[in-house]
Amino acid sequence: MRPTHTLDPRVDAYIAESRPFAQPILTHIRTLIHKACPNVTETMKWSRPFFEYKGAILANMSAFKEHCSFGFWGEEIAAVLREAKLLQPDAMGSLGRITRLEDLPADKQMLSLLRQAAGFIDSGQHTSPIAARQKVVKAPKAAIEAPPEFTKALKANKKAAAAFAAFSPSCKREYVEWIADAKRAETRDKRIATAMEWIGEGKQRNWKYQNC
Repeated sequence: MRPTHTLDPRVDAYIAESRPFAQPILTHIRTLIHKACPNVTETMKWSRPFFEYKGAILANMSAFKEHCSFGFWGEEIAAVLREAKLLQPDAMGSLGRITRLEDLPADKQMLSLLRQAAGFIDSGQHTSPIAARQKVVKAPKAAIEAPPEFTKALKANKKAAAAFAAFSPSCKREYVEWIADAKRAETRDKRIATAMEWIGEGKQRNWKYQNC
């Protein structure tokens, strides 16, 4: 028997309101999840059913007009699915388009995968996809040296120099890159003159579109 306190009536309603072909698929997935992980808790996130275990997302399922999807939630279980050649990276969810029960892995395999996913949470190895994306840190852009003509113009204009010093690093970089990108000396000099005017007024390079 599944522990009834873990069932969410909103999930019942979601299944009942799904298309007829989807209802047995969603019901079967739900049953397998509770069988594999009796202490799982149901909830709704982003208008679809999610299953949580010990405060972490274990999986989610969705129903669409012509197919269903099921997604394991975790970088570690994704690696297991990839090794088993089950992961469908180009489709929503982990297992691709599900239009009938036969599109799911065999019950025995599904139960094993669900228990492995729960095991990663038990052992503290579970990494949610959101956390994994947040860990990706972009490498800082290489510093660009200000053209000497620009530096000289700033030194000759105390008002512009003071305003430029107060700019954020990104605002400073925009000016330096704009001037350094000039291919011709005439273009560079014209940009420096414009920059001195704008900077003296406290304006950033793209002041017409946004503020520093």
